[in-house]
Amino acid sequence: MSSRLNILGGVLMLVLVALASSVFTVDQRQYALVFQLGEVKREVTEAGLNFKIPLIQNVRYFDRRILTLDSADPERFITSEKKNVLVDSYIKWRIIDPKLYYISVSGDEARARTRLSQTVNAGLREEFGKRLVHDVISGERDKIMEQMREKADVDARKIGVQIVDVRLKRVELPDEVSGAVYRRMEAERKRVANELRSEGAAEAEKIRADADRQREILIAEAYRDAQKTKGEGDAKAAATYGEAFGKNPEFYAFYRSLEAYRNSFANKSDVLVVEPNADFFKYMKNQGR
Repeated sequence: MSSRLNILGGVLMLVLVALASSVFTVDQRQYALVFQLGEVKREVTEAGLNFKIPLIQNVRYFDRRILTLDSADPERFITSEKKNVLVDSYIKWRIIDPKLYYISVSGDEARARTRLSQTVNAGLREEFGKRLVHDVISGERDKIMEQMREKADVDARKIGVQIVDVRLKRVELPDEVSGAVYRRMEAERKRVANELRSEGAAEAEKIRADADRQREILIAEAYRDAQKTKGEGDAKAAATYGEAFGKNPEFYAFYRSLEAYRNSFANKSDVLVVEPNADFFKYMKNQGR
């Protein structure tokens, strides 16, 4: 009885193992290929639970997400001017046909990366060889990336891969060329700076000359107005004096003599030498008048 139970238990165990080995799941981030004796029998592209024949069939999974191929070191390309440029780029790619991918590169991601890298580098070398340094650095950079993506995608689809994007992260001149370029740029900037300084100095002199001219004009106009006002005041004073003198000439002469006496005898130490009968003392002699 016990032997029968052992046999039954063994059979059940084999059945469970067979059932477990016949079931496999595919994640939504994966593709799956079902192989039978080394030959691809079925391709699974939808996520979920699937079945296979135990012991005879096996399953291999492939990533369906977008992958990145980033070059470790910048590549050196030559432009149409025969100048070297260093290019740092990366590729975005994904598997779209797992069966063709397996047949072409045996499902080896390293081989696929090598194939894509060679394709893109050859295309970039061709595109850079058609253009000037200015074009590859800024002028036609977007155009180069788009054309490169289209060309590389055509070749990549032969191995079941789609090129999603090709990006140029950095395009610059080598160090030995950059030094000369920077020195030339520095000399050009200095030349422009000197020109600007010269133009500024000339403009400053022009402004100073104009300010001096305006100052001279203002001073001349102010002096003219002052002289005019002074002349008008002198004329008014003369008219007033004339009018006063005309009303009483004798009193005016007497008043002027008093002013002369006051100014002449202001200091006791002053000495005045005149004739006694001079007109200067006429009002002192005739006290009645």
